Amino acid sequence: MNDSQTLPSRLLLPLVGLLFAAPLTPLAAGDWPTFRGPDRTAVAPEQGLLESWPEAGPPLVWQTAGAGRGYASVSIADGKLYTLGDGSSTASDADEYLSCYDQKSGKPLWATKTGEPWTEGQDSWQSSRGTPTIDAGLVYVVTPRGNLICCDADNGSVVWSRHLVDQLGGKKGDPWGFSESVLVDGDRVICTPGGESATMVALDKNSGETIWQTAREGDRGAGHSSIVISQVGGQKVYVQLTASGPMGVAASDGKLLWTYDIDRTTAVIPTPIIRDDLVFFSVGYKRGGALLRQVPGPNQSVSVDEIYGLITKLANKHGGVVLVGDHVYGDSDDQGAPFCAELMTGEQVWKSRGSGRSSAAFAAAEGMLYIQYANGVMVLAKASPEGYEETGQLQIPQADGRPTWAHPVILDGLLYIRSDDRLFCYDIRK
Repeated sequence: MNDSQTLPSRLLLPLVGLLFAAPLTPLAAGDWPTFRGPDRTAVAPEQGLLESWPEAGPPLVWQTAGAGRGYASVSIADGKLYTLGDGSSTASDADEYLSCYDQKSGKPLWATKTGEPWTEGQDSWQSSRGTPTIDAGLVYVVTPRGNLICCDADNGSVVWSRHLVDQLGGKKGDPWGFSESVLVDGDRVICTPGGESATMVALDKNSGETIWQTAREGDRGAGHSSIVISQVGGQKVYVQLTASGPMGVAASDGKLLWTYDIDRTTAVIPTPIIRDDLVFFSVGYKRGGALLRQVPGPNQSVSVDEIYGLITKLANKHGGVVLVGDHVYGDSDDQGAPFCAELMTGEQVWKSRGSGRSSAAFAAAEGMLYIQYANGVMVLAKASPEGYEETGQLQIPQADGRPTWAHPVILDGLLYIRSDDRLFCYDIRK
């Protein structure tokens, strides 16, 4: 089998079901080109969405197979959808593939082999988890084994690759493999190999050549977070969490501007939230959430003030948190118990048991929360500090009992969900 292949029709026909349960109307142009969307908030700028769902859930537009095992979310650009997984039902081996689909129909377009599957630990710990990033006709993905691969977005051919450990000197801060969704900013790809010598690295997006690298003394290694952009005193600052805690890096030259160290914990996963000069971050395993303010200083320096330190009630393991208005919403660690807290004080306004069980991944749009529980229950709920109120529910088919950890995506009035090998698209428009 070639590293880059177009899946033959003899495999597609018996394995891919295209279910058009609702007629499609023309969709507005839009992209969700990386993990948690274009601004990495997991809040979609949608309007005209359903505020409640029918008893059977929103209409299914299509479903398709072949994504493989894994917890990578989907990214969407230029009418194509991308994800990463291993052991695909449409492949002749158990290896890992970056796969591409037609956005409107779910039809598989191509799949490129990215390496051996990640099979460390128990079954639910295994498989791919890095969401691809798309930019200007190229798609970038980080495999659990640390391969950063750049492919042509139209046909999957490999343009270049770098290894975060072997070539860039990185290391992981926990035993669960790399899962970052790289940031593309201008002509650069920014990623987090981790470790002291190459904690963060900027590469030329067309060639993969190193432009600059950031050293954080004593860094324990890469976490699972993805880099977000902030503006502080007119300076662009990249904010990232490693196993040692958050840090700020000058986008211009990679200078380490500030760090906020935390005690060692099992894993550091959620992507931070930026609002103006504020940085909210959460760490699971009963650590908590904290709020920092970035403060500009002389000669392009930046420091951080602690508005509040880690508050245990705001801990989130890996479902992520979203900021809607002046409140943050997320799962309480991985309990399947959503919470709402005031951003500026950290005060928990409410905590409730949802309809699903175990960890919950969050997205938001038009004042509503889209909560995907690990047991396959997808919930629509109000994003309101007044209390937790569900207004819709959907049961996602699970694969072999593995958790549905991939984060949901909302784009152009459609809801995209991944459950291991299968992808689902639902119409959530009024």
